Amino acid sequence: MTTHTPVTDPREIPIIAPDAPFPGRKTLRAWLIPLCSKGTLLPLLLLAFDFALFFAAIAATVLLESAWAKIGMGLVAGFIIGRLFILGHDACHQSFTPHRSLNRVLGRLAFLPSLTPYSLWDIGHNLVHHGQTNLKGFDFVWAPYSLEEYRALSPVKRLMERIYRSGWAPGLYYFIEMWWLRMYFPSKTYMGARRPSFFWDGVLVTAFAALWIGLLVLAARQTGQPVALTVGAGFVAPFVFWNFMIGFVVYAHHTHTAVAWYDNKVEWTRAQPYVSTTVHLIFRFRMGALMHHIMEHTAHHLDMGIPLYRLKEAQKFLETHLPGRIIIQNFSWHWYFETARLCKLYDFKAKRWLDFHGHPTSPALATNH
Repeated sequence: MTTHTPVTDPREIPIIAPDAPFPGRKTLRAWLIPLCSKGTLLPLLLLAFDFALFFAAIAATVLLESAWAKIGMGLVAGFIIGRLFILGHDACHQSFTPHRSLNRVLGRLAFLPSLTPYSLWDIGHNLVHHGQTNLKGFDFVWAPYSLEEYRALSPVKRLMERIYRSGWAPGLYYFIEMWWLRMYFPSKTYMGARRPSFFWDGVLVTAFAALWIGLLVLAARQTGQPVALTVGAGFVAPFVFWNFMIGFVVYAHHTHTAVAWYDNKVEWTRAQPYVSTTVHLIFRFRMGALMHHIMEHTAHHLDMGIPLYRLKEAQKFLETHLPGRIIIQNFSWHWYFETARLCKLYDFKAKRWLDFHGHPTSPALATNH
């Protein structure tokens, strides 16, 4: 049992040596309480600003003359969809504003451009992913197959797994495995429970998509432009970019040769998964800020109540007080594709990654957890 107790004076918070007993999640969260305070005005301004950017980018796909410029602005709109989604993600965690009802409204609004049904994301993300991060059989987000599981798959599913984990298709993985199968009117196979909110949130995003496409078709006809190009640049390009963006982000958050997956809950609990199963990915050119600091992911997983506008400070606190415990990775495309090359299947006993033939591609982590 740890001897560390929650304190309120920041000057009394100790730096925990890498070989010292882990202070525990409750203690760490107590230390972070000052960073969990939320406001209302700033979140509303952030949401209004990002929606203004989104509508401006979509308008540009209609107003610009060059087809390449239209598509380029569609990709920009896709990135802004990602920013809006991150705001909705905070609202769904009830960490955006202090008001629960307002968070539910703002979350649904922010999720509309990504066509994300709020209530289904709430179940899959808040309860399943955050509650059982990197625990096989519970957390389904980029969960790796063992060699035996992979060999038991049908040829088509083995092919899809190879495509998903190639590094080139994170958007295809997210679109099929997360959005289409688990969020957009999911079957009982993927969502056994049935709630009215699941259905109506699906209707809501469908109506928004129909309105979005309908306005683009109307704009194309009013301006004498090809409907296919207008819809392609103003709807398809943003939605495709968004899927690749979110697929990449959730992959990079929890896939790393130093991050373990578990198939035993006792072992998983002992490993302090709220710190050890996430990666702090550092980008150049202030890209982390452009993504509303969602890449400061260790702090977010430790305490979902920390609002995105305080995550940078919280992450810095953890890395200062838990030296050697936080997985920090400077992003490069070389690192990303090397990770994709190494991380195909998983040996849950030795805690190491394998290739599709079962050959180890990373050091065993079993002795470290």
